[in-house]
Amino acid sequence: MGKLQGKVAVITGGTAGIGLAAAKIFVAEGAYVFVTGRRQKELDDAVQDIGDNVIGVQGDAANLADLDRLYETVKAATAQIDIVFANAGVGEFAPLEGVTEEHFDKIFDINVKGVLFTVQKALPVMRDGGSIILTGSVASIKGTPGLAVYGASKAAIRNFVRGWTVELKDRRIRANVLSPGPIATPMTAAQPQEAIGKIVSAVPMGRMGEPDEVAKAALFLASADSSFVTGIELFVDGGRAQI
Repeated sequence: MGKLQGKVAVITGGTAGIGLAAAKIFVAEGAYVFVTGRRQKELDDAVQDIGDNVIGVQGDAANLADLDRLYETVKAATAQIDIVFANAGVGEFAPLEGVTEEHFDKIFDINVKGVLFTVQKALPVMRDGGSIILTGSVASIKGTPGLAVYGASKAAIRNFVRGWTVELKDRRIRANVLSPGPIATPMTAAQPQEAIGKIVSAVPMGRMGEPDEVAKAALFLASADSSFVTGIELFVDGGRAQI
């Protein structure tokens, strides 16, 4: 029997990278999974790649109407959920003097507002004893040139988890942050490669991580293996944030 047998999970940003890898491993471990993505073609491809026990719902995590439609779909299909993996996020480099209002709003709308309302709107359909997982980043605690706004957005969701751990304790809902280091994803590939190379050079393990390595940590936080784990930030970073 799989570690998530009979569980229902929602994964935002599930069309590529960490989200897609997590969706695959959750399904392999027995879960029924809802994945979201902004672009229908990529969402359709991801659903086909995942295979059985998955429903794709097109939408933007920063758009509250899209989130309402997501959970209406969930309620119609399964009634309740056990796991929310608020993974949708965006990262862009911008030096301090180059930060614009547009850049700030984009990062915080998706990474902070989107995460907050993804979780808030899940609560009415979430079973007691469930698991909330947020995708953070080592950037929340490591100073990196050009990533201050991104890092600040990830520090904000770290604090969400601290508050939610206390607020949701009576429902026995656990909340944790999963913080990767540099991971070989399409989002990372779209960044300036010289900057990414400098970050990777500071990783003690000497390489980028793979989406599957982060997905396995997400499985731990989603499953009963972490039944006494809440309020933490779990780094999957090759040691980048530990030194």
